[in-house]
Amino acid sequence: MTNYTDLFAQNGLPSAAAMPQLIHLENPIFQVPEQFNCTVPILDDAIEEGFGDAPCLYSFDQAWTYRDLVETSNKIAHYLVDDLQLKPGNRVLLRSANNPMMVACWFAVLKAGGIVVATMPLLRAKELTTIIECAEISIVLCDRSLADEIHLVKTDFIRHVSYFGGGDLEEKIQKKTTEFTPFATLSTDIALIGFTSGTTGLPKMTAHYHRDVWAICQAFPAHALQPTPQDIFTGSPPIGFTFGLGGLVLFPLRYRAATFLIEKPSPDLLLQAIQQYKISICFTAPTAWRILATKVAEYDVTSLRKCISAGENLPIKIWQEWKEATGLSIIDGIGSTELLHIFISSDENNMLPGATGKPIPGYEAKIVDEQGKEVPPNEIGRLAVRGITGCKYLNRPDKQQDYVQHGWNITGDLFKKDEDGFYWFVARGDDMIISSGYNIAAIEVESVLLQHPEVAECAVVGVPDEERGMLVAAHIVLKNQQLATEEYKNTLQHWFKAEAAPYKYPRLIYFCDQLPKTETGKIQRFKLKTS
Repeated sequence: MTNYTDLFAQNGLPSAAAMPQLIHLENPIFQVPEQFNCTVPILDDAIEEGFGDAPCLYSFDQAWTYRDLVETSNKIAHYLVDDLQLKPGNRVLLRSANNPMMVACWFAVLKAGGIVVATMPLLRAKELTTIIECAEISIVLCDRSLADEIHLVKTDFIRHVSYFGGGDLEEKIQKKTTEFTPFATLSTDIALIGFTSGTTGLPKMTAHYHRDVWAICQAFPAHALQPTPQDIFTGSPPIGFTFGLGGLVLFPLRYRAATFLIEKPSPDLLLQAIQQYKISICFTAPTAWRILATKVAEYDVTSLRKCISAGENLPIKIWQEWKEATGLSIIDGIGSTELLHIFISSDENNMLPGATGKPIPGYEAKIVDEQGKEVPPNEIGRLAVRGITGCKYLNRPDKQQDYVQHGWNITGDLFKKDEDGFYWFVARGDDMIISSGYNIAAIEVESVLLQHPEVAECAVVGVPDEERGMLVAAHIVLKNQQLATEEYKNTLQHWFKAEAAPYKYPRLIYFCDQLPKTETGKIQRFKLKTS
């Protein structure tokens, strides 16, 4: 059942039998009416609640109130419907760095009854073409500074492209009315499609309903952050990444706080923003937290009260370095595009350094073996999760049955759960190295190497070997590049054997200037496996 007229996305949903089991939706904090457009409670209701003139979006050169965002998104929605004839259910691709117009476009698409497909600024024409053709996208809203790659896209699906940030969009909406009644979506109409970053084959499209968007706003932030209208959020993840969408847009606006958007968020710019704008809540990845810890003494960050890490495992050494530098405890978490946002995390009152945390309200988790049977405490297995959101791959029944098994979402991560219910990350399922019969977690080798005073960053992968099956290979960025010699490789290997079980030591070491990373700061280990 849907109120959309373009049924491409709704028809691509998994069968009822393949859907994940949802739980806790009967809880009043997650309940929504059958007719529900998530933009209303997250954004539009702010005006009636008296926040119209309150700060909403900041950047280094802009400041928008809630009224500014509501009115601009309404104008864009009118343009989409009146001028571009957007039909309910049409997909709209957004391409921009983190800035206020990107946020306005995001809300406008949902108000108009469209489905948002937000993308990363660094994607190239080939990748954009794949996304456009997989999702059959007809409209593109793009920042003018990123126009070059859009011009290179060759596809019959696109019928209109508009540019903002000095393009035609601002001109086209100038005379539009600031009033707009959001389309009457159902709570189970699709609001957004998130593309997962697969290493081979076509990327997977993950669909999320309007009620899913509201549900994540009621879960992690309420549990771990307790936001107030006085808070100002910032961070580095792109809005095109669901970690960034939640942390930098949905969560602050739901709680009538403000958010500071940085288009190219280097560590220095993050720290500058925190100092200058008195940021109180910051979202970024583990690699960024490590760099921030080395620079934070040069800035005043006393306004910070919550620090959140996700995207990949947070090594305990980084947690300790930040704690020593600032007195603040980083809140670690794990989420996924498939479940939309964080489902296991710590909070300041329930934190064990090194552990990812416990399932947040709205979710349950367990550790299972290959047959789906729950394993005893402290035994390594696959992480299985269920809750208020779940995986819904479009047009991929093969991948759906891999990810959703017996109603549970199988994330692809190897974890263990201790007797106190804390979940500990061990490895990605494909990052376990089996060498000479030993199971060696790549993340464990990395954690040891990061303890060395000369190691700035590292990534460990397994490489095939006829004699041992696999060898442990470490790609290392040194603080002092002049040490990158064959002799120093031996020095590191001997040091490692003294710090950890010798069978885990990296038999192969490659020194490099930098590690390949995604735009969100996640290390691309698959590139190291093929290099």
